[in-house]
Amino acid sequence: MKQAISTDNAASAPAFLSQAVEANGLIFVSGQVHNLPDGSLAGESVEEKLALIMGNIEAILTADKRTLNDIVKVTIYVTDMAQMPEINQFYPTYFVEPFPAREAVCVKELPLGATIEVSVVAETLR
Repeated sequence: MKQAISTDNAASAPAFLSQAVEANGLIFVSGQVHNLPDGSLAGESVEEKLALIMGNIEAILTADKRTLNDIVKVTIYVTDMAQMPEINQFYPTYFVEPFPAREAVCVKELPLGATIEVSVVAETLR
């Protein structure tokens, strides 16, 4: 059985989407871009954008009493691979070893005109 997870402390999802869904011991967090809870894009630098994204993810996981340490899989979407060296500089500060499995994908466009989007899968069983 699946259950929606939501919080007002992260950017809201449109009515037809969930911020996250828990099912079978896993939490699937929808892709998060660098926006504020009101939906407006923010952040100038890659570091600022990543901080907003990870803050949204953390708020969603916290709503289900989870932390960033429960993340097992990360997918990063960027509109320009030139952002990856900076992302790689700050990315490790959000996790402890063993680091989650990760992939990075370059795409033509992202929602709202964002340049970075991150989705994660977290575990609920330990």
